[in-house]
Amino acid sequence: MSRPDLNEIAEKLRGELAELESLSETSARSRGTVVLDQQSVGRLSRMDAMQGQAMAKAAEQRRRGRISMIKAALQRIADDAYGDCEECGEPIPAGRLAIDPTVTTCVGCASAR
Repeated sequence: MSRPDLNEIAEKLRGELAELESLSETSARSRGTVVLDQQSVGRLSRMDAMQGQAMAKAAEQRRRGRISMIKAALQRIADDAYGDCEECGEPIPAGRLAIDPTVTTCVGCASAR
């Protein structure tokens, strides 16, 4: 890949990374311990609050996974190893990288897994 293409991809990845980290910060409260007044809140409200907390934790886990993938892709760009399949070493098609710039394998190696 040419340098301008890598710069454009890196910018896109940095933008997504910033957005995910911001979402992580703003959703921290919803992942916290569920504290409800036992006298004024019914059982269903407590269950709803605990379900909301579980969903927020699951969303954060997915966000953390994506953040990790983005950081790894940015590191591959910095190491000049971006765009090569980690399994066979062949170039990953630009179309595949356009769909998900964090992929690490070509279609052939990904389907062989």
